[in-house]
Amino acid sequence: MDDVKVKVMADRLVRRVVDCSFHHPAVQQRLGQIRELPTEERLRLVEAFADRHRRGSDTEPVRLTLLTLTALVGRGLDGLPLAAERAAQLDVLGRAHSFWYGDRCEILVEAEEAAGRALSPAVVATVRRTAVGAYADQEIVRFAARFTEPVLNVGEAWAERAMEDGRLRELLAHAVTARAAKPSAAWEKRGRALVEGLGAESVREALLPLLALVGRPRTFALDRAEYEPDVNGTFDPYNANALRGLVWLLALLPAHPDTARALGALVETSLRKVAGIGPRNPKAANAAVGALARTDGEAALAELARLGTRVTYKGTLKLVDAALRARATALGLSREEIEELAVPAYGLTEVGKAGFRFGEAAAELAVRGNRAVLAWHNAAGKQVRTVPATVRRDHAEELRELKGLVKDIEKSLSAQAERLDRQFLARRRWTYGQWRERYLDHPLVATLARRLIWTVDGTPVCFADGALRTLADAPLADAPLADATLTGGATVELWHPVGREPAEVLAWREWLERHAVTQPFKQAHREVYLLTDAERRTRTYSNRFAAHILRQHQFNSLAAARGWHNRLRLCVDDSAPPATRELPQWGLRAEYWIEGEGHEYGIDTTESGTYLRLRTDQVRFYPIDAPQNRASTYGGGYAMWPVEGRRTGAEPLPLAEVPELVLSEVMRDVDLFVGVASVGNDPTWSDGGPQGRFRDYWTSYGFGELGASAETRRALLERLVPRLAVADRCTVEGRFLHVRGELHTYKIHLGSGNILMSPNDQYLCIVPGGSGAAGAADPGYLPFEGDRTLAVILSKAMLLAKDTEITDPTITSQLGRR
Repeated sequence: MDDVKVKVMADRLVRRVVDCSFHHPAVQQRLGQIRELPTEERLRLVEAFADRHRRGSDTEPVRLTLLTLTALVGRGLDGLPLAAERAAQLDVLGRAHSFWYGDRCEILVEAEEAAGRALSPAVVATVRRTAVGAYADQEIVRFAARFTEPVLNVGEAWAERAMEDGRLRELLAHAVTARAAKPSAAWEKRGRALVEGLGAESVREALLPLLALVGRPRTFALDRAEYEPDVNGTFDPYNANALRGLVWLLALLPAHPDTARALGALVETSLRKVAGIGPRNPKAANAAVGALARTDGEAALAELARLGTRVTYKGTLKLVDAALRARATALGLSREEIEELAVPAYGLTEVGKAGFRFGEAAAELAVRGNRAVLAWHNAAGKQVRTVPATVRRDHAEELRELKGLVKDIEKSLSAQAERLDRQFLARRRWTYGQWRERYLDHPLVATLARRLIWTVDGTPVCFADGALRTLADAPLADAPLADATLTGGATVELWHPVGREPAEVLAWREWLERHAVTQPFKQAHREVYLLTDAERRTRTYSNRFAAHILRQHQFNSLAAARGWHNRLRLCVDDSAPPATRELPQWGLRAEYWIEGEGHEYGIDTTESGTYLRLRTDQVRFYPIDAPQNRASTYGGGYAMWPVEGRRTGAEPLPLAEVPELVLSEVMRDVDLFVGVASVGNDPTWSDGGPQGRFRDYWTSYGFGELGASAETRRALLERLVPRLAVADRCTVEGRFLHVRGELHTYKIHLGSGNILMSPNDQYLCIVPGGSGAAGAADPGYLPFEGDRTLAVILSKAMLLAKDTEITDPTITSQLGRR
C-alpha cells in the first residue's frame, strides 16, 4: 500500500471506532483483518496513527483512540511510537475513577506491561474499579484479574494502612473475594482458618483501627469529569468488597463491645450521602448490620437498636428491622420491648452517674442533658480541668475506653430521645413495674424519662426531688391510687397535651420551670394542631402547609428522621409518590403532596438533575392499605395507581374522622419540615433567590403571620425574656421580639428568626454560627431541648442588645459602623 492508502485506511478505522466503539462487530472484524497484514504494513498503519496524534488537531477522545489503536494494531511489534504519550495517558488514567469500556484503555495498560514498564498502583486501581463497574465486559474483568498486587487499591487511608501490616496479606486477599451479599460456607471456612492462624484477639486489634479510617478523605484525589458527581466522597468499589469481607471476619470473632461500636459506626459512615450519588456504599453498611445481627451480647443488640432510630436508607433499615425482629422472636418479646431491653447501662452505676479509678486518680461521669461530662480528680482528691498526667501515662488503654464510653452514651442519648418522641404515635403502654425498670430507674434512659410527664393510671406525674410528683407536688404514693397498683398493675403512658385543658397544660409548663426541668424534647410545650374551619370546608385535605418553597435535600433528611418515606425529585420524565408516613397502629397513611420547583437545569437543579427546591401542596390521610398516589416529577396532579392485592378506589379520609392525636402529630411533622427547610427562614435569601422569583414568598414567610410552633415560641419568650441579662432592652410584641440596641432598634421574627432594624425596617442579615454572630451567647434555662430557632432568636437578641460590641465586619457594615 502507498502512503495515501495507508492514511485513508487509518482515518476510516479511527472514524469507525469513534462512531461505533471498539466493541462493534464491524470494528472487531476489521481489526482482525489488520492484525493479519504483514509486519511492514502494520508498522506503517501505526505510524499513520502516530502522525495524526502528533498533529494535535483532534479532540481528546479521538487522541485517546489513536493511542489505543497504536498499541492494539502494533501489539507484538518492537519500537512502537508514542511511548511518552502513552505513559502520560496512563498517568491521567491513574487519576480517573474508571474508564468507559468502549475506550479499551486496558489496551494501553497491556502495552505498557508488555514493554516491561512497571504499572503504577493507581493505574491498577482504575482498571479494577472499571472491572467491578456495572458496564464492564468480561474481557476487562479477565484482564483486571491478572493483577494481584497491590492486594488492595491505593487511595484510601484504611486500605493503605492495611497493606502496611504484613500479617494481614492473606487475610486481605481473602477479604477481596467477598463479592456476594452473604458469605458462603466455603468462604467462612477459609476465613476461620486464617483467623485461627493469626489469633482472634490479634485480628480484632488489627482490624478495628482500620474501620476507624474508613470514610476519611482520599490520600489522592481522582479527577472529576464535567457534569459528573464527585466520586472522591464515595468508597472505592474494589476495596469495598474487601471491606465487606473484613466485616464478615469480625462476625467470626468472640463478641466484644469495641467490635459492636466499630460496626455501628461503619453503618453510619457507609450511608453518609454524597451529592449526586446517594449513600456512599450501602453494601458495606448492610454487611456491618449482618455482622451485628450474628454477634451475641448486649453491645451488638444495643447498636442494632440505636441504628433502628438513626438509619433512614430503606434497604439497610429493612435489615436492621429484620435483625431486631429476629432477636425479639427468639426471646418471645415484641419489637418495641427488645428496643427497650437493648439499652445498656454503659457502666453507669446509678442514674446518670458513674465513677472510675485510675490508680490514685479518679473520674466522675455525669449525664447532663444530652451530654456526658467527665470531671477529673488528682491523687489529692482535688478536681482538675484536664486528664491527670499519670492517667495518660499509665492507663492509656483504660482512658481510651472511657472516652469511647462517653461517645457511646451521647449517641445513645440522642437515639433514645428520638425513640421516646415517637412513642406518642406508637400507642405504647406499660405496666408500672415494667416502666419503672426500663425507664424511670434505668441508669441511662432515666436521664430522659425523669424529665418527661407520664400518666400512671390516668394521674399525670413527673420526677422531681427524688420522687414522682403530681402537679400539686405531692409524691405519687400520696396520690389517690391504691397501693396495690404500684406493685406492677398500674398502666403507664406518655402524657400528651392533646385533649388536655389549657389550664392543665399551662400548669405543667409552670411546674417544669419551677423545678428547672429541661425536657429532652417538646412535651408540655408541644404544639397542638386542631382542625380549622378551612379544613372542615375542604373536608378531606388540608392546605395549611401548602404553597411553601422548601430546600429539597433538607426536607428529605428531615422526613426520613421523622419516619416518613420520600423520594428525591429529579428533573426527568418520571413519577413519584408523595412523602408518606405509615401509621400501622392506627391503620392510616399520611401524605404530604410535593412537586419539584422550576425547570431550569443547573439553576433549579443540581448538576445531576436533582431539584434543589420543592413546592408544597395538600396533606391527606388514607387507609394504610389504599393504593399509592403518584404524580409526575415535573409537577401536576396526583392520581391513585391501583396495585394488585390492595383495595381500589380508596378515598381520602375526612379530616374530622382522623384521631386528634394523629392529626396533631402529623401536622406537627409537616410544620417542622416547613419551619426548618423553607427558603423563607434563610437570612441570605433576601434577594429572592434565582432571578428574584421567591422574593415575595421569602418576605411573606420571613416576616408574616406566625405558625403553631412560632406561637408556642412566642408564649415561651414572654416568660423567658424577663429573666434574660438584657431583659430591660427586650419586649415581645406581636410577631417579633423587639430589641433596643445603642445603634438601632431591632425586630426579630419569632417564626424565621429574620431581623428588621430601624430606620424603615431595613433587613439585617446575621447568619447563625458565624464569627461574632448569633450562637455564642448562653440564653440560660430553656424548658426543652431541640428548638434551634428559639436558641438562635435568643442569641441574636443578646448580641444586638450590645450592638456596639459587635466586631464581625459582615454585621458592622450593615449597622453603619466601619
